[in-house]
Amino acid sequence: GRSRNDQVLVATQLFLKSEIKTIKNKIYNLFKTLIKLSNKHKDYLIPGYTHLQVAMPSSFGLWFSSYAESMIDDILYFNVAYEINDQNPLGSSAGYGNSFDLDRSFTTKNLNFKDLKYNVVASQMNRGKVEKSMAIAIGSISNTLSTFCSDICFYMTQELDFISFPENITTGSSIMPHKKNPDVFELIRSKCNSLKTLHNEFTLMSSNLTSGYHRDLQLLKGKTINSINEIKECIELFNYVINKINIKKNILDDDKYKYIFSVENVNSLVKKGKSFRDSYNIVSDQINNSSYVPNKNINHKLKGGINNLCLKEIESKMKKAL
Repeated sequence: GRSRNDQVLVATQLFLKSEIKTIKNKIYNLFKTLIKLSNKHKDYLIPGYTHLQVAMPSSFGLWFSSYAESMIDDILYFNVAYEINDQNPLGSSAGYGNSFDLDRSFTTKNLNFKDLKYNVVASQMNRGKVEKSMAIAIGSISNTLSTFCSDICFYMTQELDFISFPENITTGSSIMPHKKNPDVFELIRSKCNSLKTLHNEFTLMSSNLTSGYHRDLQLLKGKTINSINEIKECIELFNYVINKINIKKNILDDDKYKYIFSVENVNSLVKKGKSFRDSYNIVSDQINNSSYVPNKNINHKLKGGINNLCLKEIESKMKKAL
């Protein structure tokens, strides 16, 4: 009562379920590292940027924990992929069932599937869909890591000099002896950007196929396996190198960042009873006539939500997602 089709699909789904658990565990290890770094550096301020222009005060604590909490959403994508793969297709044979009286509930229980894929044609139509669900989840964590790597490369520039890494983490130049290049983060970023294209590739490879099996679907397996290996390596490597980060303190003491507190100046006037529009115009005029004095009286830890209670809530949220 079995065909290569449903046997391959069962093997694929069992494999993906196992790998999803492994990847989620690696993400969780990185999550714990980021929470640790957030707590350690929550008091140290950095500029926040919009449009790559200095915007409002932020902090290293806010930066690290933002990526930690973002990874909870990545976990949720893997949870969806797991649910899709947790349906037993065995017994669908070549996609149209068979004439044997098979106990499909028995195999569902003994193969540790949560549920049965009841319609045999629907079982075979999952060829391509189970791989794509994994590709979407991998694309999500890849996007988080690639964005994080871009932040790091930006913050490491000599013009900003917010962070640095030991020499054994960076690389030099063949002709410029002063260089400390963030090659490891550039390579992780590039690998992750490549992985983000996978679900679109799977969509195109399986588009315009009628129901039932097509040999096209065989080509998804190798790409799926390779993408799993690559994202696991990227997560592990990133977790290793981010632990080596050195941060710069007192960044916002530089006079070039004085306008970063302009919103606080506006807000302080609003709290005294002025309308926001009037307050905005007053501070704008002060900036234009060079009479502006930054209001630095702000509890940045509470403003950014980065305190012990906040971090515990993020940790609790992650544990629920896991």
